[in-house]
Amino acid sequence: MIVEIGAFSLILALALSVAQVGLSAAARMRRSVALAGAGEGAALAAFAGVALAFAALMHAFVVSDFSVSNVAANSHSAKPLLYRVAGTWGSHEGSMLLWCLALTGFGAAVAGLGRDLPRGLRALTVATQGLLGTVFLAYTVFASNPLARLAEAPAEGRSLNPLLQDPALAVHPPFLYAGYVGLSVVFSLAVAALIEGRVDAAWSRWVRPWALAAWSMLTVGITLGSFWAYYELGWGGWWFWDPVENASFMPWLIATALLHSAVVTEKRGALSGWTVFLALAAFTFSMLGAFLVRSGVLTSVHAFAVDPTRGVLLLIILGVTAGLGFALFAWRAPTLSQGGMFAPISRESALVMNNILLAAATATVLLGTLYPLIREAMTGEAISVGPPYFNLTFTPLMTALLVLLPAGPLLAWKRGDARGLVQRLWAALLIAGAAGLLTIAVVSPKKALGAAGIALGGWLIAGALAELAERTRAFRVPPGESWRRLTGLPRGAWGMTFAHLGLGVFALGAVFETAWKIEAAEALPIGGAIDVGAYHVRLDDVRGVEGPNYDADRGTITVTRKGRPVCRVEPERRLYIAGGQTTSEVGLCYQGLSHVYVVLGEQRGGGVQPTFLVRAYWNPWASLIFAGPVLMGLGGLISLSDRRLRLGVGRRREQPA
Repeated sequence: MIVEIGAFSLILALALSVAQVGLSAAARMRRSVALAGAGEGAALAAFAGVALAFAALMHAFVVSDFSVSNVAANSHSAKPLLYRVAGTWGSHEGSMLLWCLALTGFGAAVAGLGRDLPRGLRALTVATQGLLGTVFLAYTVFASNPLARLAEAPAEGRSLNPLLQDPALAVHPPFLYAGYVGLSVVFSLAVAALIEGRVDAAWSRWVRPWALAAWSMLTVGITLGSFWAYYELGWGGWWFWDPVENASFMPWLIATALLHSAVVTEKRGALSGWTVFLALAAFTFSMLGAFLVRSGVLTSVHAFAVDPTRGVLLLIILGVTAGLGFALFAWRAPTLSQGGMFAPISRESALVMNNILLAAATATVLLGTLYPLIREAMTGEAISVGPPYFNLTFTPLMTALLVLLPAGPLLAWKRGDARGLVQRLWAALLIAGAAGLLTIAVVSPKKALGAAGIALGGWLIAGALAELAERTRAFRVPPGESWRRLTGLPRGAWGMTFAHLGLGVFALGAVFETAWKIEAAEALPIGGAIDVGAYHVRLDDVRGVEGPNYDADRGTITVTRKGRPVCRVEPERRLYIAGGQTTSEVGLCYQGLSHVYVVLGEQRGGGVQPTFLVRAYWNPWASLIFAGPVLMGLGGLISLSDRRLRLGVGRRREQPA
């Protein structure tokens, strides 16, 4: 009965989304406050309906109701409770319901929190958000219903993909979808502004908090996915340029460009057309990711394998939705304000370069992701585009961006001072140069490119601190005055500092881990050992263990350094009985910021003394790779807590006594 209530709620949510579109559009045409309120009420009710359907599906997974087709295909009664809950969004159908939950949730948020928007713009935004909800809910109800019943329920389910049975991946999709679908609000605001003919500084202030919230959630979601790939897949790395990884990375790059472009539109009234274009493109790339992951055109551990028919439907949704948005942009673009002029050396110019480089980087990722698919469709020849392509195209663009990044916040609007910029950043230059030279002198083997990367990370961190020192006038005014300025800084400034610091921390970790990583692999008998860097890795024992829904070989491995025990890890090789799939559970030994990373492979040979393949990696400073994006996401949330950004309005002036 609960499943039927959920199915009815999902259909009701679709009807309410249609009502949301009609009522809100009518409110704009008739300038009716009553109709606008009714449209906003429909948005809230549509979210409630989808939430009830989602709760019904989750209940079916928790109680293992195998009469529901989705549960039978993606769950098993022996699964731990956490993974039964995570199974709610672990399939194509469930993930689309999560997408609709986020989409209607953001529509309800716009209806409930958008009181500072002008009535006409708010009504059109709610209508556009409702139209997006209608399209995706219709797809979910008619082509991908997660609550469909089976005529005959099986005695047991087929279980969830074992690779997805992991705590990090259990929480990764909700964060990722909050970022993906959060960009629908900036899409809706862009469409509404184009219809209204109102793309100005005020509109940019309304866009920024929604873009910032989505960007922060997307940053956390991508980081969780990267960390899962690092310790779950057992290949020793944290980013592989997998097409599904790229599908989440491209919206992040565009959202980053949008945040910086919106600042120029807000402060100077410039780049308004470009900001609208980015707002449309950000959600378009999110929909492209939804198509790539669910269409069956990709083979990936992250992808949902579905029939091509549903993939074609998603492609039609992408084409129609994005096509209408960009057609509206092409119609309105000639009427958009060009904004004020600015000098080549100015904050505006720095942000323009920032956007050019981010857009070019996104284009290289898009080409590397889609070219193999297009070529295979046209010629039947399967090719792959891997890290070498991205290292040659993406890395130089991002390096140029990171070199320019500390200069932007220290330049004046409209016309900057190059000499003054150098004076503000000389200490950061010295710190960066010293970091690079120290790396060359101390770290072995000596690698010039690696030392340059360390210098770049130091440059980013020192540049962020230099910008903070400039705001507080540190060392130029008494300490008490600097402290007063520091404590009085707006949260938006703190958020920017944390984000830039996080980027520098990530750069340090990524460069050091990539340049000085060490790998060793050997088939070891019990008691055998291999050396990886300065560490001695000894296989003490391998025994069989029984998990809740798997059997495993669990190794006991001791890691020593200079004869002294450092840690003991227990990597596993698991066989999931329901699906017959094998996975690896990595043993991670944390040594400060670095990791000794151990994977237990298959058994080699038998007899009296069998051997087991053991792979060990020394990943220096790997913790910084994941700590950096966490700092960036935290910076976004700190900025979002600033009232000026959260409400999209300026600080209210105090009334005279």
